[in-house]
Amino acid sequence: MSTVSNHLDGPAFAAALVSGINRVIADQDFLNRINVYPVADGDTGTNLTLSLGAALEILQQYDDKPLSSLLASIADALLDGARGNSGAIVAQFFQGVSDSSGDLTRFTPYTFGKAIRQGSDYAHDALSNPEEGTILTVIAAYADALANEISKAGNAGFATVLTNALPALEDSLARTTGQLDVLRKAGVVDAGAKGFVDLITGMHDFIVHGRITEQPDLSLLHSDEVMISAAGSQDVYEYRFCTECIVTGTDIDRRKLRERLVALGDSLVLAGTKRKAKIHIHVNDPTAVFDIGRRFGAVSAEKADDLHRQQHSSHDSSRRFAVITDSAADIADEDLERLDIHMVPCRIQFGERGYLDKVSITSAEFFAELERNPNHPTTSQPAPGDFRRQFQFLASHYPDVLSINLTGAASGTLEAARSAAGRTNAPGRIHVINSLNASLGQGLLAVFAAECAASGVPVETAIRSVQALIPRTRSYAILNNLDYAVRGGRIPKWVRTVARLLRVIPIIRTTPDGKIRLSGFFFGKHKRIEKFALHVARREGRQGCLNVAIGHATSPADARELERKLRERLPCITRLTTTELGAALGAHGGPGTLVIGTQLAEPIDDPGA
Repeated sequence: MSTVSNHLDGPAFAAALVSGINRVIADQDFLNRINVYPVADGDTGTNLTLSLGAALEILQQYDDKPLSSLLASIADALLDGARGNSGAIVAQFFQGVSDSSGDLTRFTPYTFGKAIRQGSDYAHDALSNPEEGTILTVIAAYADALANEISKAGNAGFATVLTNALPALEDSLARTTGQLDVLRKAGVVDAGAKGFVDLITGMHDFIVHGRITEQPDLSLLHSDEVMISAAGSQDVYEYRFCTECIVTGTDIDRRKLRERLVALGDSLVLAGTKRKAKIHIHVNDPTAVFDIGRRFGAVSAEKADDLHRQQHSSHDSSRRFAVITDSAADIADEDLERLDIHMVPCRIQFGERGYLDKVSITSAEFFAELERNPNHPTTSQPAPGDFRRQFQFLASHYPDVLSINLTGAASGTLEAARSAAGRTNAPGRIHVINSLNASLGQGLLAVFAAECAASGVPVETAIRSVQALIPRTRSYAILNNLDYAVRGGRIPKWVRTVARLLRVIPIIRTTPDGKIRLSGFFFGKHKRIEKFALHVARREGRQGCLNVAIGHATSPADARELERKLRERLPCITRLTTTELGAALGAHGGPGTLVIGTQLAEPIDDPGA
C-alpha cells in the first residue's frame, strides 16, 4: 500500500531516494558486466555506486530540512562525488531537479514531473555530443511518460502516476540495445541507463509500496571464485585517461569552458553551476584539461584513471588477483604494461600549481620544473578517496587485490591505503602490504607480486612470498648535490655546508624497519658512479643472484655507466631494468640523483607450505 498520496515531502523523498540508491548498489556488479559504452572498461556500476554513495551520506544524516534544502545538498554532494560518465550525468540530472524545486517544501505529481523534466534537460545539455540509446534517452523517456500520465490523470496521486509511467521507462531501457551498434553487438542494454532505471524502480518501491530496498552486504553477493567478465570488445580505446576535476569560481562561463575542452578528447560531460563545475572527459593529456579549468576558476579534485589498464582488467580472466601500488614506487614502463600493474598517483604541488605524479606531469617535466621554479615542490600522499576509487574498481573485477605501498615510516600513504581498503564495499578482498621500502625497492616488490599474479599463484601464497622478500629487497641512492634536500627541509643547511667542505657524497638506503638512513659516504665526485656501484656490490653481492633496478633523474648516461659497473661487480644479475625516477624521491635529490634497487632473485619456498 502506498505511503504517499498526493504529495512527497522531504522525509518521504529522502526515504525513496535511499531505496533507489540501495537498488543501484545491489546491481553494481551486473552494471559493470554489461558496461560497453562509451568504453568497455567495466566500471559503470562502480562509478554509480561511488557517485550515489556521496548522496547516501547526506540522506543518512537527514534532519527534516525542507525539501528544497535537501535537494540542494544532494546536488552539491553528487557534483563533488561524481565518478565517470554516468556519475557526472546523474549529478547534473539532480542539479536540474534541485533548480526546478525553488523553495518547495514538498512535491506534487505535477511539480515532481516538472523537476524530472528539468533534470533531463540539464543532463542532456551537459554533454557535448549526446547519443541516443544511453542514460539520456531513458531519463528523457521517463520525463515524457510522467508528463503524459499527469496530463491524463488530472488529480491522481503519486502511486497511480508512477505506476503508469514505469512501463515506458522499462521499455525505453530495453530499446537501447538496438540504438547503438556497440550495444547491439554485445547484446546488452546501456549500463548507465540500467542504473537509472534501478534508481527510479527503488524509489517507486517506497512511494507506491512503502518498502525501502535494503542496502546489500556486497561481500555476500559473489563467490570469490567468480571472475567478472565484462561485455564488449578489448580493442584499445583511442584515449587513455578518464580525467575529472572540479572548477570553482564566481561566474563560470560553461559554454566557453565546453568549447575549450571539446577538442581535447571525447565523452565530455560538463556538470554543475556557475559557481562550481564538474569536468569529465576522456583524453590523452590530463594536464591540458586542468590547465583549461584554471582559466575559469580554482581547480580541485583532479583525477585521471588509466582507461587502457581498466579496460584490460575488466576482460582479464587469467589472473587470480590484481596488483596496485602508489607512485612512490619507481617501475620501468615495460613492466607496468607487461604485468598490468595499477598505480595510484601521489600529489605534487609547486606553489599554487598541483599535479598528479606520473599522470599529469612526467618525470622529465617534473625535473625541468624543479630546476626553474623558485617554489620547491611538496609531495603528499594520495587521498584515501583516490585509493578507494581504484580499489572499488579492481575489487569488482578480481576476487583479491594486493596493494604494495610506500614504507609507513616515511609517509602516511600506507595508512591512506588501509583506510580506503576498510571503506571499500566491492566483493573482492583488499590486502595492503607495507613494503618497508621506497622507490625502486618498492617497485621490485610490486613487480614480483604481479609476476605471481600472471603465473596463476594463489594470492595467499603470493602474500607470504612478498613478505619473505621484503627484508631481501633494498634501495640505495646518491644525490648529485644536497641543495634540493635542503630546500625541501629534509636536511639542515649545516649538513650541506660540512659535506661541501669535506667534499663528501652521502649514500642513503632503506633499512629493514622501513626507515631511510645513511648507508655510508665517499670523498669527491671523481669516479662517483664506480664508488656507488662498489658500495652496493659489497653489501649485496653475497646474497646470491639478484634482480636489479636502476633509477636516474635526467641522467641516462650515468645510468648506463652504473649498469656497466654493477655487471662488473655483481656475480649474478638475473634481470636488470632502468627507469626514470619519479617525484617522491626526486624532489629531495634533484637532477643527477641515482638509485639502485636490489632483490634476491632465487625462488623462495612458500613459508606456509
